[in-house]
Amino acid sequence: MEVVTFLEKQHYRFERLPHRPAYGGQRLAHALHVTGSEVAKTVLLRADDASRFVIAVLPATKSIDLAAAARLVGATVHLATEIEIAARCPDCEFGVLPPFGSRYGIRTIVDESLAQDDHIYFEGATHSEAIRMSFKDYREIEEPLIGDFAVEESRRPK
Repeated sequence: MEVVTFLEKQHYRFERLPHRPAYGGQRLAHALHVTGSEVAKTVLLRADDASRFVIAVLPATKSIDLAAAARLVGATVHLATEIEIAARCPDCEFGVLPPFGSRYGIRTIVDESLAQDDHIYFEGATHSEAIRMSFKDYREIEEPLIGDFAVEESRRPK
């Protein structure tokens, strides 16, 4: 599933934002000249015995609280590897994980702090193009589970 093609087929409005290659949410925010809280970073989580995965979407300025994410999805979760990401998203550049888990048969969770924003920015299928769309449209397309699982770096559990 190529993100742009998928969004075009769904007839949702979005902007393609080409930029210099950026690796990581904060670097993407810098490349787009927006704050890190406006940019969604995606994290692949391995649930239970690795028989299922979950995509967590949170602001680039925050870290994932694995215990809170586990409570939200009702399973023990661990960070997945980049190899596991690549295996599940073969249509994307290595390390890119779009926030559309449903297109890959993966459940998506979104931190409630992103749900407060009018728009969401995220990587397309490459490290050199981002997508900007309304959060309302994103939510309608993806139907993510929304909850509180992201924390500021300084409050991250040890």
